[in-house]
Amino acid sequence: MRLFAALLVWLTFAASAAAAQPSALDQALKAGAAPAAAGPQRTERIEAELVPMSAWATPGSTAIVAVRQKIQPGWHTYWRNQGDSGGPTTLSWTLPDGVVAGDILWPLPERQRLQSLMNYGYSDAVFLPVPIQVPASVQPGQTLSLRVTAHFYVCSDEMCVPEDLDLALNLPVREGGAPLDPRYGQALQDVVASAPRPAGIEARAAFADGRLTLTATGGPLNGAAPKWAYFFPFEGGIIDHAAAQTGQRGPQGLTLSLAPGRGLSANGLKAPLAGVLSTDLGAWEISADPGAALPGASGEGAIGDGEAAQKPATATTPAAFLQAALFALLGGLILNLMPCVFPILAMKAAALSRTAHEPAEARRDGLAFLAGVLATFLVLAGALLALRAGGQALGWGFQLQSPGVVAVLALLMLAVALNLSGVFHIGAGLQGAGHGPLARLPGAAGAFFTGVLAVVVAAPCTAPFMAFALGAALLMPWPMALAVFLMLGLGLALPYVLISLSPRLLSRLPKPGPWMETLRNLLAFPMYGAALWLAWVYGRQTADAQSQSLALLFAAGLMLALALWLYGRSQAAVGKGRVAAVAAALSLIAALGLGVLAARAAPASGEPAASSAHLPSQPWSEQAVQAALAEGRPVLVNFTADWCVTCKINEGAALSSSRTAEAMQAANAVYLVGDWTRRDDAITAELERHGRSGVPLYLLYTPGQAEPRILPQLLTEGVIIDALDAAKG
Repeated sequence: MRLFAALLVWLTFAASAAAAQPSALDQALKAGAAPAAAGPQRTERIEAELVPMSAWATPGSTAIVAVRQKIQPGWHTYWRNQGDSGGPTTLSWTLPDGVVAGDILWPLPERQRLQSLMNYGYSDAVFLPVPIQVPASVQPGQTLSLRVTAHFYVCSDEMCVPEDLDLALNLPVREGGAPLDPRYGQALQDVVASAPRPAGIEARAAFADGRLTLTATGGPLNGAAPKWAYFFPFEGGIIDHAAAQTGQRGPQGLTLSLAPGRGLSANGLKAPLAGVLSTDLGAWEISADPGAALPGASGEGAIGDGEAAQKPATATTPAAFLQAALFALLGGLILNLMPCVFPILAMKAAALSRTAHEPAEARRDGLAFLAGVLATFLVLAGALLALRAGGQALGWGFQLQSPGVVAVLALLMLAVALNLSGVFHIGAGLQGAGHGPLARLPGAAGAFFTGVLAVVVAAPCTAPFMAFALGAALLMPWPMALAVFLMLGLGLALPYVLISLSPRLLSRLPKPGPWMETLRNLLAFPMYGAALWLAWVYGRQTADAQSQSLALLFAAGLMLALALWLYGRSQAAVGKGRVAAVAAALSLIAALGLGVLAARAAPASGEPAASSAHLPSQPWSEQAVQAALAEGRPVLVNFTADWCVTCKINEGAALSSSRTAEAMQAANAVYLVGDWTRRDDAITAELERHGRSGVPLYLLYTPGQAEPRILPQLLTEGVIIDALDAAKG
């Protein structure tokens, strides 16, 4: 199949090349034609331009110019080794006397799979830098006329088209150091700085038993811990480009096992194996002499080939965008069922009950709530994307990593709860109830404000489907990313909006009456709970407390407040307060129980209590993961945060049970916790590596496997125990 695919591509390429060859008359006419003009030159598939890195050249120096390619979507060009099909870009220069062009400084290529083939090349935009030697005899004030014919092979998944473009650049010559060219100078400088170069890495290659083993040690690999590595050979036919590359890391370097290509299988390894070694730590040129494997290049765990790291590049395709948008919509819908949104459901229920039999007012409030949700998502997403563009390592829920923001939110939730309890009324008192602009706040403005609160409070939760959607959105261009975030907001607001726009559903709700005030007061307690929870998060962030006693004490206070309110209701309801009295008694019992637990949870020694009585943990780090894997032990990693309600529910229900602890012990597994309560760039990077923008994230590493298993966001004992059994097996 692979041979057939390669033959088909070659025939298409050859036919296209033959059709594109100029006749003798064409060549004669071209020889007498006007010289190429400076500026971009275009075909249907590619735009190219010769651009400088610096504003001018200096006599006796080396100037850097580049062929800038802007490739149409769905098409690509090639690296110096094109892989299984296509052909590299070549340059034919016409230069003034004494001026010499060097070789292309090739940027690291992309891996482009085509059925059973693997090609190496570039898509979208790329610079191919070239050093230009300027002789000392050139006088300042002159202009160097640089001309080049760039020969491209521009290919899609279906065909290849040779493209020749004549490019020109008039480069002035002056004395003194030149600033960067204002158009592309900085981008070109970044490409030159990041291009693979030799870095003092020693390498050996050995071909035996049908496998090619490449070992590399020293230089930047010494003491490093790469997660993946991939070798791009300079010469085709040496390795099977499409085959997986497996490897291991060691204390001084790494080892890769490569499938040989036809050329190596037929002739053996008789010359050094040269190419680019690409890892998550960087990319370097290496030359591996034939010989035995180098010591210190294995024994510390398996590594992947990093192909998954290139997958986010496809996030800008229409199909990937539509998938992310759909998942965002589904995630937003499910977000309504997550615990962190329960307090806002209380405000929604109160608003619906108030406008249930006023269809026009209900429609207005529903649309205002939607506007509040979308506007807040837009602001949060815009801030997140802007900060990430500025180099900040941030993810979903980033605002709750700031103790100041958490404190403000806690006070805001308390104010909302007091309002629902009737302690004060917005719009009353200053200008009389029902009059003036303040009185209108409980209407459309109140619904808008509820939408704002819904998004802010929903930030700690990550519902199913959200992880993929937000992870993909953060890799997309900003218009597409904002659209995905808005779809998430639409999903969050959709149930409320649909109910508010449906007179039939609204008519099923009870008619307004005294019960509405009771419901309003009752729904204040979820808001009190949210305020207490945020206060607990604030305490964890500022005091670094490890004990759960503060949370238990807050919960006891909440139940006591509920019990006292119910008792007051029973006193006011003459002859009909028995139900309220019973509920008050039950709430009081719960408050006393939680108070006892809070008292017992406080450590007498003053030392922090363990995060789990059944599952001892260690802080997460990549070094801790690799150390455990080197011992042959599975590793369960929990990326969590104190403000993540889903995380805490999972930890209480699944990660703190005796059955889970027994399964961990039976598997001889290590439990690591990555705490994202405060900003941690290392955790942010690890989340992004697995396509996530927020917590929770649960990883189970198995010795001998390069990549971990990602567990579901909603955990159960059974899920963890089954995963540990599989890892143990």
